Amino acid sequence: MNKFIAFSCTILYMTLLCIFFTESTDVLSLKELQPEVLINEDGESGTLAWQRLPYPCYYEVEILTKNPDPSIDHEQYHLLKKEYTFKNSFKTPSTGVPTYYRISGHGMFKTVGKPSKIITTQSFDDAPFVPALISHYDITNPANTMPFLIWHTVPGGVYYELELLSHPPENPNGIVLSSQYSLFSTRSVFTNGWQADLKEFAYKKLFWRVRALDFVGNPVGVFSNAEEIHMDIHVPLVQKPIINNFDRMPDFAQPLYPVYNWIPLHNISKYEVELLNTPPEEENNTEPSSHRIWSKIAEDASDCYDEYPRMAPGLYYWRVRALDSNGNTIGVYSDSEQFTVAKSPLRVDYATFGDSITHGGGALSYSPANLEYSYQSYLDFPALNLGRSGDTSTTTAERFDTDVLPYRPRNLIILCGSNSIRAGTPASTIIHDIITIRMKCEANDIRPIFLTLMPINPTNIMQAFNTETADDWREDMAQVNAFIRKQPYYIDLEPYFYDNQGFMATQYATDGLHPDIKGKQLMAQIVNAHKDLFRH
Repeated sequence: MNKFIAFSCTILYMTLLCIFFTESTDVLSLKELQPEVLINEDGESGTLAWQRLPYPCYYEVEILTKNPDPSIDHEQYHLLKKEYTFKNSFKTPSTGVPTYYRISGHGMFKTVGKPSKIITTQSFDDAPFVPALISHYDITNPANTMPFLIWHTVPGGVYYELELLSHPPENPNGIVLSSQYSLFSTRSVFTNGWQADLKEFAYKKLFWRVRALDFVGNPVGVFSNAEEIHMDIHVPLVQKPIINNFDRMPDFAQPLYPVYNWIPLHNISKYEVELLNTPPEEENNTEPSSHRIWSKIAEDASDCYDEYPRMAPGLYYWRVRALDSNGNTIGVYSDSEQFTVAKSPLRVDYATFGDSITHGGGALSYSPANLEYSYQSYLDFPALNLGRSGDTSTTTAERFDTDVLPYRPRNLIILCGSNSIRAGTPASTIIHDIITIRMKCEANDIRPIFLTLMPINPTNIMQAFNTETADDWREDMAQVNAFIRKQPYYIDLEPYFYDNQGFMATQYATDGLHPDIKGKQLMAQIVNAHKDLFRH
């Protein structure tokens, strides 16, 4: 037996040695091999496919985004995630942000050949966005008279215009309504789905399409391809909100203060969210669960902000119901959705701390549940999101002990004071709060890395929120940032975000305050370029 084992080990060793020699010396002329990748799209999603390389290997799929300012780090693309497969195909995820892909072959020890050319599911640079439809109602899957019409989000789209037509439009993929076949249109759609009321069209041929609009109603891309709605009045109505999890960044995780979002029922604006620590006794019922640990009446028709930090590790469940004026359930509860709070190590390596800019969201209609609007999504390292929307510099400092100390991050990226600046809080108060946070960090062996405040745009803030901005915001911001630049560890965001008038550039922040996707990508790119400041 011992001889057999020794013989087997010798054979294995020689085999591995041969493989290593083959991959290291390129004796088989593998160096110039390159996967040729094709993309197959069905409108809703895409699949990458390539011919197998003539050598046994597995494949690495890099999921990339474009950096908004390559001059910062001389990198055109940012790596979101790597996936691995033994197949020669890969289904592209829907991330809510333009994504690009690169395929590499890997042997046992070395890379096989060259990486493929970078490919994307759409020509984002050369062609306008065309919304991809998720809801499909054909003869085999007919709609009821109040179907949900759902599509993938369009980056930067603040709201949407949806059109019902009697025939395919004469202007497909255009930017105006059909002049010949339009039956109905609405611009009152502030998320990527709408429950239609089609009772008056029950016996008519019907098509639908949708396009995204910016804050002032200009088109963001063009109309989607029009698609026929096959309807059957005998299909029963199911009146329940739809959990909006259609576009998720890789490795989705709720921030410390979760946000729950859904697609609402037709013309219903009042909802209640409940959070549970076990699944509900019954799905899609009408009564609250006995396992409820928290609930809240939503002030928005499509999302709800949890006011409590969810620190306890475990699996959480949440669902939402529509309410009438008397608090009775309209229809039934949504399907239950779940998220996991992982058990935290004694210390985390990185965390971010601050107000809504840290918490996430942007373009007015997107909450921190839309992680494409979180700068943490584009960092080169995982960071725990300890942001909370609505914070001033004072409330940020006040919750340090309860929200930061349980994790004792080795590095804490801090951005606070934007809400205080625009509200007229003196710079001295904000500086005092920054000193408080710094001292708490130092007392607990946490390295504080402060981010300078970005400029704001009072005109856009007024348009978005009907809120005045303090007249002396520039002077206060200059004092605060001058103080931050004297700290041992800081990263200077401010210079990158100005327009040519000296305000926050609209291309980075639609509402003049909260950076959108490009703005969050730019924030992360600047932070990534200063990784030497972090303690490893």
